[in-house]
Amino acid sequence: MTTLKIQKVGNSLGAIFPKEVLQKLKLQEGDTVLVTDTRDGVLLTPYDPNFDQAMVAYQKVNSRYKNALRQLAK
Repeated sequence: MTTLKIQKVGNSLGAIFPKEVLQKLKLQEGDTVLVTDTRDGVLLTPYDPNFDQAMVAYQKVNSRYKNALRQLAK
């Protein structure tokens, strides 16, 4: 268990994450964290469930229009 202290950061509040927590979450400076309310409390994760859906859609389009996308990329 890790305890974080809430601190004033400019006009907002924030928490400093220890290096070990950042490594476990695979987070770096500038990354976005998804905050989800659950029955057991709040879940922090670097994972965005919409990303998987977007990647599936991209793969379908990419496989169907590979040549056109390659030409547009030039």
